[in-house]
Amino acid sequence: MSGVYGDSTRSVKAVGSEALPGSPVAPPPVPAAAYHIPPSEDDSLDSYGRYHNPTWRQLESALTELEGAVAALTFASGMAAITSTLRALVKPRTTLVVPADGYYQVRRYATEYLAPQGTVIEARCADIIDAASRADVVLAETPSNPGLDVVDLHALAMACRNRGATLIVDNTTATPLGQQPLSLGADLVVGSGTKTLSGHHDLLAGYVAGSHPDQMAAIENERRLAGAILGTFEAWLVLRSMGTAGLRFERQCQNALAMALTLRAHPAVRSVRYPGLTEDPSYEVANRQMKRFGGIVAIELADAAAVHALVQKSNLLISSTSFGGIHSSVDRRARWGDPVGEGFARISAGIEDTDDLVADLEQALG
Repeated sequence: MSGVYGDSTRSVKAVGSEALPGSPVAPPPVPAAAYHIPPSEDDSLDSYGRYHNPTWRQLESALTELEGAVAALTFASGMAAITSTLRALVKPRTTLVVPADGYYQVRRYATEYLAPQGTVIEARCADIIDAASRADVVLAETPSNPGLDVVDLHALAMACRNRGATLIVDNTTATPLGQQPLSLGADLVVGSGTKTLSGHHDLLAGYVAGSHPDQMAAIENERRLAGAILGTFEAWLVLRSMGTAGLRFERQCQNALAMALTLRAHPAVRSVRYPGLTEDPSYEVANRQMKRFGGIVAIELADAAAVHALVQKSNLLISSTSFGGIHSSVDRRARWGDPVGEGFARISAGIEDTDDLVADLEQALG
């Protein structure tokens, strides 16, 4: 029955607690570093706050359900989730593929910390299936951040399976409400809970969800050893925010499409990327594997000054990095070192009324 539920119903059900008489509908956080332990010395019980926490378990259960996984693990940030996963899987002389057009910090980690142990290949979305034929572990990001290219996940999963490679998919931009990488053949999904799932620009969180218990056990052991754990209060905040994720993401996707349609018609805008535009190079693949096209639009303006002017003239767009929050924001990505033009900007759609956002965008562009 759960397969026929809409996104908001899925979100609400995922964060629900067991309906026991007298129990709270919204359970409180459990901030604990130490627990009373019995003489049986059963390691499955809560014993220490770096190993176990009831609030983590409820959030991980919700993430497991939303991603269609067998298990999920929470981390202190999206980067902590990615790096912990790579450390667990990438051994000496392992060949790893990372996105050349994805989040730049992942490339830095791979080249600065993992490359000395083996081989790292940087591949763009268009080349990643070919690169997978030479890899042991493949990390794909789709849609890519910030360029919004889309990887054919079914084809990539088949290439990885033929090679015997492990496929990890960064699902941050699409979210589990927009795309289900595990159902398309991925072994693991990583995501930033900082973005759409929590959605309020006020915490850092990350997670890993997977299809194979042995891989998840290895990643959990890495978390235990390295200590990249999510704070209890942050876990509780993500959990309580996820109940409204369906509503927020629906509005964000609606706003993103409306902005993309407005921007593509404006003479000041040199180019627009959004997977939901029928003329977008990624539309065919995105339409096949994504339920929703996401809340991010990528544009190219004349130069950096034009991007700053857009924000200054707007009454609704804020200048901020990150994405997926309730406020619409603009981020000029060249300032962070992404290989993009000086006038390239990533616009993250918030939950403002669509007509207001479009009108504000039009007046800000002039």
